[in-house]
Amino acid sequence: MKHKLQIPYVITGIQSWDITIGSNCKDIALEISKTNKVLYVNPPLDRATSIKNYRSSIVKRQLEVIKKIRSPFRVINENLTVFDPPIMTESIQWMPYSIFVLFNKWASEKLGAVISEALKELDFDEYHLFIDSDMFRSQHLIEVLNPIQSIYYTRDNLMTVPYWQKHGKFLEPALMRKVNLVVSNSPYLRDIAAQHNENSHFIGQGCDVSSLIGEDSAQPLELSEVKGPIVGYVGLLSARRLDLQLLIDIALAKPEWKIVLVGPEEECFAKSELHDLPNVLFLGKKTPQELPHFIKSFDVCINPQIRNELTKGNYPRKIDEYLAAGKPVVATNTPTMAIFKEVCWLAADSNEYVRCIELALDSDPRQKAERVRLAMSHTWENCVHQLFRSLSTPYETINL
Repeated sequence: MKHKLQIPYVITGIQSWDITIGSNCKDIALEISKTNKVLYVNPPLDRATSIKNYRSSIVKRQLEVIKKIRSPFRVINENLTVFDPPIMTESIQWMPYSIFVLFNKWASEKLGAVISEALKELDFDEYHLFIDSDMFRSQHLIEVLNPIQSIYYTRDNLMTVPYWQKHGKFLEPALMRKVNLVVSNSPYLRDIAAQHNENSHFIGQGCDVSSLIGEDSAQPLELSEVKGPIVGYVGLLSARRLDLQLLIDIALAKPEWKIVLVGPEEECFAKSELHDLPNVLFLGKKTPQELPHFIKSFDVCINPQIRNELTKGNYPRKIDEYLAAGKPVVATNTPTMAIFKEVCWLAADSNEYVRCIELALDSDPRQKAERVRLAMSHTWENCVHQLFRSLSTPYETINL
């Protein structure tokens, strides 16, 4: 029997290793690979994507793997290998549920078969199976792979998205019941999971805040001539996640404040009344390297989430980023934001937002250290440590 720290992990999920945005699953895989072997299984190529995005370098590589022109394995570090399944899958989401489950079972078993072959090549004779939200393709992997333990990871309430809701409202609970345990990045999602598996745990959320720690940097050129307090937000400007009317109300209530929004806009924001308000500044999408300079230039950072089923359980990484820069933060009072209630102002409507921002502008600078301390405690190291502790097999020897 291998030492517990040597037991490999097989990770399947809905995000490819090649994704260009932040990925919890990738960060968890990298952290686990510090102590364990990891096989990260990319989602297999589906036929519709191969036709629609045939010019994509990612699709071309996957096709070369299927044709056996290229190896399905990519070594990321000495413990972490990415596996591109050498199979083509079909788009079956449109099928009625009774037919979908049959085709999905076939596809899941087909994926399991090629993963089994990969595990033989890597000499993984026993392993944990970590499933990141992949309620369809990974539905039958437990039966095929027979892992020593299986974990389902939930990090967004996908049942608010029509694509997942159609069949996922049946298949996600079914998969949660199958696994040994469910882990989540928010207490809200943990409570949902606990309805289907009593062995459900909140393991926290990691965030790389290293670029935000330290002294304030030079103010970006776009903000060099801005007068008055800067109330800022960074991230996607989407009506599914943000309260557009709330931002309008704040801007109208306090014309002396400059509301600075940094990030790409969806159509509803691009056509909104906000663009007609003189104290609202849209700065567009910035690179990850640029964002810390903007955050450090804000007087108060905000996260004006709209309250819905998606955001109630969402863990907003940007809160840790704001706090790591030592900035006072005002955010919508959601269940997940209770984690930050000791260092943030939480508001339920526009009147409370205005009052909380006023308090934040007048806050004691000595509170900065406490904000930074909390942000620095939300690391991937701590997150994975909690994952290990949550496993039914004890990991007493772990000292992260």
